Amino acid sequence: MKSTRPAHRCTECGYTSAKWVGRCPECQTWGSIHELGAVGSPLRAVSAGPVSAKARPIGQVDLVGARAVPTGIAEFDRVLGGGLVPGAVLLVAGEPGVGKSTLLLEVAHRVAERNGPTLVVSGEESAAQVRLRAERIGALHDQLYLAAETELGAVLSHVEDVNPSLLVLDSVQTVRSPAVDGTDGGATQVRAVASALSGVAKARGMTTILVGHVTKDGAIAGPRALEHLVDVVISFDGERHSTLRMVRATKNRFGPADEIGCFEIGDSGVVGVPDPSHLFVSRRSAPVPGSCVTVTMEGSRPLLAEVQALVATAGGGSPRRAVSGLDPARVAMVNAVVERRGGVKLADADVFAASVGGVRIVEPAADLALALAIASAAKDRPLPHGMIALGEVGLSGEIRRVGGTGRRLAEAARQGYTAALVPEDSGPAPAGMRLIEVPDIGTALTRLQ
Repeated sequence: MKSTRPAHRCTECGYTSAKWVGRCPECQTWGSIHELGAVGSPLRAVSAGPVSAKARPIGQVDLVGARAVPTGIAEFDRVLGGGLVPGAVLLVAGEPGVGKSTLLLEVAHRVAERNGPTLVVSGEESAAQVRLRAERIGALHDQLYLAAETELGAVLSHVEDVNPSLLVLDSVQTVRSPAVDGTDGGATQVRAVASALSGVAKARGMTTILVGHVTKDGAIAGPRALEHLVDVVISFDGERHSTLRMVRATKNRFGPADEIGCFEIGDSGVVGVPDPSHLFVSRRSAPVPGSCVTVTMEGSRPLLAEVQALVATAGGGSPRRAVSGLDPARVAMVNAVVERRGGVKLADADVFAASVGGVRIVEPAADLALALAIASAAKDRPLPHGMIALGEVGLSGEIRRVGGTGRRLAEAARQGYTAALVPEDSGPAPAGMRLIEVPDIGTALTRLQ
């Protein structure tokens, strides 16, 4: 009898097929279809079985096991929504050398000081190498245990012996399970290891942090099912030429998923930066053309950021457009609006736009600051000292309001800025700040006259 069971499955989305194809018809991923072994026939009916706990009214559910425990690292706790939740599984991803292992070793050290035994299992380094890093950053503690293993069974044995409140596995791609087939670090192995550790974490109430590799595109390596298995997904990124590191939660079942933590990496480890605005704004005694300061929102945190532009005469051929730290499509749109609606000639000029300090600015609230920076550079006239700009620029040249204007202006006033170009009806001004409401880009550019 001919079998109708599928023999191939996509490791990214789970799509099943009776034959192999090079590209998944469901998620359009190349090379993700792999052959499966024979699977058992599905059950026709499921009978009632035992339950793990009796259902209770929602008001009687105990909240003690779901409360976050602070780690003592304020910036990390901000991203997590207060701290580590017992039994939660976290996935931390980032490029090689960005500082993931150093930060998590400091987290394990702080938890060991506060809550008892913690276990760090390294599949990429020996225990002696981890010890050297711990000495360098001052993370030695009697309750901090180290192990170097690449077998899932050995990792679980260490968990039984130490009984830690926190397990850090660096990294999940280096650990293999002998119970399943597949290459080391492959989709099948990664899914099996993550599933086993997630089950152990839930059963023991042990917080587990898994370190994951990233692809050349910056995405988390392995199947997307890995992100669904965990409770929190954190990205740890930063420019190699900069000491600034950003920690973002892209998924968080226990708190906000849009918060950001700022760290600075140095010889003594990774140190939190509670007030990073000074890192993204140039300090100069007098204003210069082509520079404008705005306020971005990273989660609930307002951050000052400086946008710079340079307009130069094209040396021949097509004019150049170079962007760093900004959205290239949005820069091209603002550039066109400044030329068409603002009357600034840019068609025959090279235009360069960048952010300061390696921060990436993608929200529309920086449109007005970018437009003013481009116009200032083209006219070689600086903006008045102590002024910021907030607003989204439309294709017809109008300036639209943005969310969180009150918090943005309050942060700018706290940093010593005294004037702000804002859209109409932006609300009251903070103490010591003067608001200049502008309805369109033409009115805003008159500030350069």
